[in-house]
Amino acid sequence: MTTIKHQPRDAGHKSALMFATPDGKANVLNEDACLPAAVIKLQALDNNIRWMQRYADQRGVSLAPHGKTTMTPWIFRKQQEIGAWAIGVGSAWQATAAVKGGINRVLMANQLVGKANMQLVAQLKQEYPEADFLCCIDSLTNAQALSAFFSAQRLTLDVLIELGVSGGRCGCRTVDEALALADAVAKLPGLKLRGLELYEGVLHGDGTQARVEALLRDAAGLACRMACYVDGEFLLTGAGTVWYDVVCNIWLAVEKPPQCRIAIRPGCYITHDNGIYQQAQNELMARDSIACDLGGDLTAALELVAMVQSVPEPGRAIVNFGKRDSAFDAGLPQPIAHYRAGNALVLEEGSITSVGIMDQHCMLQLAPNGDVQVGDILVFGTSHPCLTFDKWKTLLLVDDDYNVLEMLETAF
Repeated sequence: MTTIKHQPRDAGHKSALMFATPDGKANVLNEDACLPAAVIKLQALDNNIRWMQRYADQRGVSLAPHGKTTMTPWIFRKQQEIGAWAIGVGSAWQATAAVKGGINRVLMANQLVGKANMQLVAQLKQEYPEADFLCCIDSLTNAQALSAFFSAQRLTLDVLIELGVSGGRCGCRTVDEALALADAVAKLPGLKLRGLELYEGVLHGDGTQARVEALLRDAAGLACRMACYVDGEFLLTGAGTVWYDVVCNIWLAVEKPPQCRIAIRPGCYITHDNGIYQQAQNELMARDSIACDLGGDLTAALELVAMVQSVPEPGRAIVNFGKRDSAFDAGLPQPIAHYRAGNALVLEEGSITSVGIMDQHCMLQLAPNGDVQVGDILVFGTSHPCLTFDKWKTLLLVDDDYNVLEMLETAF
């Protein structure tokens, strides 16, 4: 390929494009980008966005994907264009990035605390009055603080009561506690109650599905009792990327408030993975005929492309990425493709295995007679995409041949 060289000062991020053809084309496998690089396969990404939207549409629920997974406004807009009702976030800053990135409804599935964060949301409401912003509350103390702050600025903050579980994270611990809070919120100026929120993903261990189903039934019953405090549509929202089918099954079958909108909030489906979410999706497809009947499935879209930098001893190679570049909490990234001088090599199962990781190094174990050389490019699949995304200012959107189509800026 004919190339032109860019000066190092043009490198604004760690996977910067340093070479390109005169018309701007570059290819990751040709070493046109600094490696390691986090890449997103466009075809797989588009498949995942459309598959989950089809699922929500088929079930008759709204989709409010959790954007904190990617914090990439370009992806948010694609989700919204395909039909997402809202984008979920976890903080005031994330909400700001989403709204300023073109999102018209943001669901902050978290509590808004602290004057600076409140001011950030107040400014957002003033600058983008057409945008819909909701957040969660689980205590009278927080509700009173929010009421005082927003009513003083003659603004109204839309809130959801959060229902939690004992030993979990945020959320009212009992139905009666949540109902009492709803009654109090209805009397506070500057606040408008919109519905009920929960996150069933905090439940783990033996009998998880039964406990999830019990929580969902409790929430539906609470929603019916809360309906008198909500003027107009009642929002009932839950569901991460593991139990979204169960959330739909329970909430669609039980009694609900009039004008109830159910919104599910999976997030990691957007790029899926080769680890914990692949396992969760396999289990979901085995138990949910509706998902199976949709046709197709989620597929991994996020990959890490890196280079072998050392083969210091037989059976061992070192690759130039580490904890600063990839998630490692739910299993180490594992090789899924092997290239040399731009050409694909056969990668036999178990021939190259990641066995250790440090800040900037990944240690590989090679099978006997494994053919790995310094300068080879390895493509890795990852597990738990959230903790890979947040390590990159810029992601490379590529086609299936690793031609760079676009550089996507994140907003962490």
